[in-house]
Amino acid sequence: MPPLSRRSFLATSLAALAAPRVLAQAGATPPHHGAIVGHGEFRYRVDKLWCQADKAKHPVKDCHEMVQAGDGRLYLITNHKQNNVLVFDWDGKVVDAWSIGMGAGHGLSLERGADGKEHLWLVDNGGRVVKTTLKGEIVLELPHAQKCGAYSDKEPYAPTEAVAAPNGDIYVADGYGSQFILRFDRNGKYLSKFGGKSTQPTNPGKFMQAHGVAIDTRGGEPLLVCTERVRNEFNWFTLEGKHVKGVYLPGAYVSRPVIAGKHLYSGVCFGAKPDDHRMWQGRGFVTILDEAGKVVANPGGREPKYVDGRLQVMLQDQPVFNNCHDVCVDSRGDLYVCQWASGSVYPYKLHRLA
Repeated sequence: MPPLSRRSFLATSLAALAAPRVLAQAGATPPHHGAIVGHGEFRYRVDKLWCQADKAKHPVKDCHEMVQAGDGRLYLITNHKQNNVLVFDWDGKVVDAWSIGMGAGHGLSLERGADGKEHLWLVDNGGRVVKTTLKGEIVLELPHAQKCGAYSDKEPYAPTEAVAAPNGDIYVADGYGSQFILRFDRNGKYLSKFGGKSTQPTNPGKFMQAHGVAIDTRGGEPLLVCTERVRNEFNWFTLEGKHVKGVYLPGAYVSRPVIAGKHLYSGVCFGAKPDDHRMWQGRGFVTILDEAGKVVANPGGREPKYVDGRLQVMLQDQPVFNNCHDVCVDSRGDLYVCQWASGSVYPYKLHRLA
């Protein structure tokens, strides 16, 4: 079918989510284990058996996000109260697990200070944003938006992501609440906010769903890059909240942006069908953009296609994934894909091919 206009595409995207979940039987090799996905220099072998967690000891509900610390260990946040964070070694073995009492763990980012010390920022959709050590010791907890002057008591607050800027300021994406990006100083004092909710097909600086946020230093000056999931966009802002640019990714209901080297990676949580461009579960893949914002590969998705400089609707190719909520890029260039509402599966590893 011919490409939809941006406005028409958005108009057809807001629908009830429905798709069957395909799970591997116990003891069986999961479907698509060993499959080759990706395009060009970004091709990977799918490893669905990388994780060696004991489901009885370290259960998960949804695997939301993952980061790698300087020592190589991988930290995963889940929304299981018993295991807010699982820590893995290179081989997929659980080497640590801890909880800080979050019932809806969602966002996880790594902060590396000027002194080299590393901390984690954990976000709970219930309103908690917490800085911890790598061992789970609480260092700082940001005030609730309704308690620090950011919001009135009638404005909902359900944060999804937090990230620290080079100057120590913390930016919180309220992706399931009032759709603002909130700014705090390094000590947790509320400073300002920008954004807010808009249902317009295009409205730079406003959000339908500000799901993720990251710091992008590839151009020298640090910029804030924010996910606009429902509009299929990433948008860049100055650290003061001024809109700089945006990239439109038709068909890709993206998760948070992950900057690794010169590229931006993201899990596509929901996708379109070839003849139905609404928001569907079970249609996830990974998308990779270069520094200019051009999509160069879609592991699990169809090869990106541009016509007269316009990116065409992106679709799942192989049903390797259900709903990709995050992708972690390790120091070797391998990927770890975290999934939401996918039968409580642990992260899959994608081994990059030479």
